[in-house]
Amino acid sequence: MFKKILIANRGEIARRIMATCREMGIRTVAVYSEADCQAPHVYEADEAYPIGPAPASESYLRIEAIIAAARQAGAEAIHPGYGFLSENPAFAEACQEAGLVFIGPPASAMRLMGSKIAARQVAQQVGVPTVPGYDGPQQDPQRLLQEAERIGVPLLIKAAAGGGGKGMRVVRSLEDFPAQLEGAQREALAAFGDGTVFLERLLERPRHIEFQILADAYGQVVHLGERECSIQRRHQKIVEESPSPALTPALRARMGEAAVRIARAAGYVNAGTLEFLLDRDQHFYFLEMNTRLQVEHPITELVMGLDLVRQQILIAAGEPLRLRQEELVARGHALEMRLYAEDPEQQFLPSTGRVCRFFAPLRPGVRIDSGVESGSEVSQFYDPMLAKLITYGEDRAASVARMRTLLEELAVFGVKTNSALLHAITENAAFREGLTFTSFLEEQGLLDLGALREQEALPSVLGAAALADVLNERRGERNPWRRLGPWRLGGHGRLLRYL
Repeated sequence: MFKKILIANRGEIARRIMATCREMGIRTVAVYSEADCQAPHVYEADEAYPIGPAPASESYLRIEAIIAAARQAGAEAIHPGYGFLSENPAFAEACQEAGLVFIGPPASAMRLMGSKIAARQVAQQVGVPTVPGYDGPQQDPQRLLQEAERIGVPLLIKAAAGGGGKGMRVVRSLEDFPAQLEGAQREALAAFGDGTVFLERLLERPRHIEFQILADAYGQVVHLGERECSIQRRHQKIVEESPSPALTPALRARMGEAAVRIARAAGYVNAGTLEFLLDRDQHFYFLEMNTRLQVEHPITELVMGLDLVRQQILIAAGEPLRLRQEELVARGHALEMRLYAEDPEQQFLPSTGRVCRFFAPLRPGVRIDSGVESGSEVSQFYDPMLAKLITYGEDRAASVARMRTLLEELAVFGVKTNSALLHAITENAAFREGLTFTSFLEEQGLLDLGALREQEALPSVLGAAALADVLNERRGERNPWRRLGPWRLGGHGRLLRYL
């Protein structure tokens, strides 16, 4: 087993990996940019090394700087977390060349499944359905227009080399296709250095279902059930749950078996996620594979009773899987919501600055994975996610009730957050019935600013101590309320913020 691991990441995922390493008796090495010199992950590691200025391109994306830090620290392995270099095959190869173990898939599998076109072709080869479309090599506008006419509208133009909504365009009229194609190719080239696109038929009101898999170096592959990730904003997931309320046992078995077939055909090793779309007729289609640990991995950990980071480390150390598919049974229900530093008044743009106080109550059935604490800075240079709010219950209703209470007791001062939106989701009747689709937020009108103002519920009386601390710090300021935002003590002991 490894004695020392470097975590090539920051924030909550770096802290999450360190927690497992401590349990396993493995020393940890953090890396940090100039903007993160006082970040919590730096102090929690056994050692920490600077790797450059604040911009990620000059620090967390510098392969040579991270390799140099690992060598200096005497680390034996590197865990990339998610984001940054986690799905970069050149980084995996650089680790191998430096004599370091990359805790993730081999570069060959990462390169293969990192291309959405190649991944679709792998799925098709093993008989897993994909969304009808065009994924051929010809990229001239006239050929793509011909294919668009064959597929019919509405359709999606998608970047072959990336995700997260970048390089993606919805086309509802063929007259708009040339302009949308040009925009998608330009954005894909800027974001991923590759302007290649492919076309897919747009499925109306699908569900987004993904399957977690684990694979060892000896050919054993298992799936750990599904996560539903249908509630998204700008193609970014903000709510995830496991199990999905839409899947029957038979459908779950078929989708899980399809996920295992694809992973095995790709020569995959370590943790990965196969993503699918599920239409209204319960037909599923392979979408893509994420060749890393997912942001939403905690909900799988809770329902399966496993530590996925521990499994990653064991596999990377050459251990065979000791899990058998027939023994992997989900219990209970888990829900995750992503708390972002965002300003609803400014179309959810990032809200940067100092987090004066961060208060999140912990109790049975509640887990908080956070990269910030009171006094932390939310920088313009990185993703503004403050924390992953995770609840677990014996069934879906219990998990949702715990999440609603958690959001009402949460206290964040100094930056604005999307907590009102998350709270509104827990109060929504369609959500409570499990009727969630990728168009959920728009269909339910939950992004309407007026609706958010009416439903904005921020922290209960449990957050009053945090508020008092902030006010005491600012005693003597002319108007200490201005930066906090207006608030009042509402019924049932809640602090309700109004705008």
